[in-house]
Amino acid sequence: METIRRTALIERTTKETGIRLNLDVDGTGVMDVQTGIGFLDHMMTLFAHHGRFDLELKVNGDLHVDPHHTVEDTGIALGQAFKTALGDKAGIVRYGSFWAPMDEALVLCALDLCGRPYTVCDFQLENHRLGTLDTELVPDFFEAFATNVGMNLHLRQFAGRNTHHIVEAAFKATARALDAATQYDPRVSGVPSTKGTL
Repeated sequence: METIRRTALIERTTKETGIRLNLDVDGTGVMDVQTGIGFLDHMMTLFAHHGRFDLELKVNGDLHVDPHHTVEDTGIALGQAFKTALGDKAGIVRYGSFWAPMDEALVLCALDLCGRPYTVCDFQLENHRLGTLDTELVPDFFEAFATNVGMNLHLRQFAGRNTHHIVEAAFKATARALDAATQYDPRVSGVPSTKGTL
């Protein structure tokens, strides 16, 4: 099956944020990330690295208000980029899952690039802030991301005490599961669905 490079450029401007995001699904993990939120930069950097996605991300958000718009809109733009880059999703594996341990933390990600967005985030985050990031925004990021990809996303914490470790494990697990789901399956011709569309 002949494949083409799966890339997308998203430029999204609102009264709250200005985002420029360049994604290569078939990359090697090269990244340049600047969101204005240190912990979000850390998560986007390791997401690109562990998923082997090339990612250029620049965000100018209204951080004088709070981090909410920046975090949620970054999830929206990232989801739009994956949706654009994957196109009709012909030939892909479609499903992916990954268990990510990080010291005492253990998080499972299971996802389906089915076109029907649904998000479950089952975390117990005792620390309410990581740097300047409010941890209540972590599920908001994943919901915005999954909704805009058109992805069924389940994230479940099975162990963990340290909030940093739990959240980092969630991003790493999602990256690895998404990398698996977006790979081409040589046995698949066309869209991987009995309906004929995703």
